[in-house]
Amino acid sequence: MLASCDRVGVSDGEEVTGKTDGQYIYSEPGLEKYDPPIELTFVRETSDDLDNLIKTFPGETLEDNRWTRLYEQVLGVRIKYDWTAKGTLYNQKLGVALASGNLPDVVRVDADQLRQLSNAGLIQDLTEAYEKYAAPFTKEILGQEGTGPFEAATVDGKLMGIPETSASIEGAQYIWIRTDWLDRLGLQPPQTMNDVLNISKAFTENDPDRNGKKDTLGLPVTQYLWDPVMGLSAFMAGYDAFPNIWIRDPSGKLVYGAVQPEVKTALKVLQDMYRNGEIDEEFMFKDGIKAKAELTAGKYGMMYGEQWGSFVVQGNHEQDPEARWQAFPIVSATGKPAKVPLRFATHQFLAVRKGVQHPEAIVKLFNLHLEKNWGATAEYEIYYSTPYPAWQLSPVTPYPALKNLDAYYQIEEARRTGNPNVLKDEARSIQKNIEAYLTRGNPSGWGWERTYGPSGAFSILDRYKRNNQLLYESFVGAPTDTMIEKQSILDSLTMDTFTNIILGHPIDEFDRFAQEWHRLGGDKMTAEVNEWYSNKQKD
Repeated sequence: MLASCDRVGVSDGEEVTGKTDGQYIYSEPGLEKYDPPIELTFVRETSDDLDNLIKTFPGETLEDNRWTRLYEQVLGVRIKYDWTAKGTLYNQKLGVALASGNLPDVVRVDADQLRQLSNAGLIQDLTEAYEKYAAPFTKEILGQEGTGPFEAATVDGKLMGIPETSASIEGAQYIWIRTDWLDRLGLQPPQTMNDVLNISKAFTENDPDRNGKKDTLGLPVTQYLWDPVMGLSAFMAGYDAFPNIWIRDPSGKLVYGAVQPEVKTALKVLQDMYRNGEIDEEFMFKDGIKAKAELTAGKYGMMYGEQWGSFVVQGNHEQDPEARWQAFPIVSATGKPAKVPLRFATHQFLAVRKGVQHPEAIVKLFNLHLEKNWGATAEYEIYYSTPYPAWQLSPVTPYPALKNLDAYYQIEEARRTGNPNVLKDEARSIQKNIEAYLTRGNPSGWGWERTYGPSGAFSILDRYKRNNQLLYESFVGAPTDTMIEKQSILDSLTMDTFTNIILGHPIDEFDRFAQEWHRLGGDKMTAEVNEWYSNKQKD
C-alpha cells in the first residue's frame, strides 16, 4: 500500500506534539515555523472556473483563504501575488516577466523556461534546500514517478526547480464504446484493430441510433491529434506506432516515434477512414469542446480517451439514458496485447528567484500541502475536497501520482471483502458518488462508476499493469538545447503533415516529412537524447 493510503505523513505520529487552535504542532524540520513570518510572492493564472470556485467559499479570496491562512499559521509564510491574469494574457505577461528578469519570489515554469532561467542566472540552486527540508513523506510522494521529474528539473547537475509531479500512468487510454449500439448492430467489443475499423464503419453506415438519418460517424478526432480524449495516439498504438514519445528501437537507441515507419501504416488507415466518411470532414477545425458537443448530441458511439473520458461521454448519457458507454482495452492489429503509450507527464516546476533569502520555503509549502491532504494529520474534506476542489486555492498543488489508481484498489478491496473501513478519504468520497448513482439513481455518480466500477477504466489499467502493457516514455531528462530551439517547429511540421495525409495527401509525403524532420534538427536532437540516455545508463 502507498504511504498516502496508510496515512503515514511527515512523521509516524511521534513528531506531532499536540494541537493548538485547531492546528497541529510539528517537530519535523520541514514544517518548522518562521518567526517572524516571511512573505513569499507568486504570480497566478486565474480563470472563470477559479473565480466561480472561490465564490463557493464565503469569506475567502485568492490571497486570503483556508490554504493561505494555514501556511501562515503553521509555517509563518505569508502568500502574496504580484499579479494575476487569465489564459492568453497570463502567458503573455509571464513571457515578458521571464524575458525581463522581473520575477516573483517563486514562479511556476515549464522545463524549457526553467532551463532558460537557469542559463540566465536568474534562479537558485535548490539541491540543498530539497535535500535538507523535504519531509520523508514528500520525498516518497514526489518519487512515485521515479527519478524522471527531478532529472527534468536538473540543469548542469543542479536542481533548479521543485517538480509538481504528474502521473504518467494517468495517460493510459481506453476505447469508450456505446454497448447499446454494439448490441443493436449485433457487434462484439473489439479484440483487434480490424474489429475497431468494422465498428467504426458500422456506426457510420448502419444507422445505430435508428432515426433513419445518416447522421452518425465512426470516430471523433480533434484538431490537436494527441488530445487525451478524442485524440489518435492510442489508436495509432494499435499499429505499434507511438508518434508523440521517445522510444527504444531494437538496437537499444532512443528514437522519436513520429518518424518511425509504423506511423505511416496508421496514417494510411486513418486516411481511408476519412475518405469513407467515418471521420468528421472538418475535424481539423474542431477543438475538444466542439467535438464533445457533437458526441453529447449523439453523433458518435466510440472514442479513445483517458480514464476521465467517462465524464466526457456522461453528457450523452444524460441526454439519452439508453446510451450505455463502457471502457474497453485498446487493441492491436495482431490481436496481441497492445502496448499502451505513456508520455512523460511532469511539465511544471517551481523555481525560486535568485536573492530570495529563504529558498527552502517552497519545499515547506510542498510538505504541508501533502501532509494536510494525504498525511497522518490530513483534513481532506477541508483542504482537498469539500466536495468542491479546495486544493485549487493553494499556490502549490503537489499530489501523489498514484492516488487515483490506489483509490480504485481500495474501492475494489471494499467490494471484495464487504469492509468499507479500508476506504481512505479520497476512495470514500468516490464510493459515496458511486453509491448515490447505484442506489438512488443520482446521475452525478454515473461517470465515477464507469471509471472506478468493477468493469470501469481502472480495472482495465490494473490489467494493463499486470500484462506488462504500459510503455513509458524513454526520455525524461531536461529539454536539450536543440529541443528548446527547434521542438515547436518540428511539432508544427508533424501536426501539419499528419493532418494533411489524413485529409488525402499522398501517403508518401510521410517519407519526405521524416527526412525533413531529421534535417531541421531532429538528427541533432536525437544525438543529444542518446547522449543523455548513455550517461543515465552509466549512472
